[in-house]
Amino acid sequence: MNNLNSILIEGNLVRDPLLRSTPKGTQVCTMSLASNRYYKQDSGYEKEVSFFEVETWARLAEACYNRGRKGRGIRVVGRLKQDRWNGSDGKPQSRITIVAEHVEFRPEFKKDSSTKTAASGNLAASAAPYEDEIPDEDFDEESGEGALAMLDKAEAAVF
Repeated sequence: MNNLNSILIEGNLVRDPLLRSTPKGTQVCTMSLASNRYYKQDSGYEKEVSFFEVETWARLAEACYNRGRKGRGIRVVGRLKQDRWNGSDGKPQSRITIVAEHVEFRPEFKKDSSTKTAASGNLAASAAPYEDEIPDEDFDEESGEGALAMLDKAEAAVF
């Protein structure tokens, strides 16, 4: 029986993803993820930032490479993997990475001079990348309110 090894993490990409191939031709994409945590300390709130390395494989690797860029919000579901080796000084070294099994990108909102649009941002492990723009049909130009404006506010609360 396998032990449980599962992680769910959200944050922003620290740098653009890096795509490479194994000698057998399998695609591997590596990304750095920063996750913020806020906690109450004395009279205010403190911010704690943690950095994690994420790797994706095969079709998911190519999709992440195409969709990811520095600063983009991302949610990763996967497992932890520990790499061990001996350093150049002979001392044992180790590193823990997250091997992603499912990746979702936070939607990117693009503002146009004529209408307000949003690019769909969900990307599942089995899905191919896409970049469809969805017009905001409920947008009221006089009040500036609409479905996407409300979504902007809701997502700001979540992420």
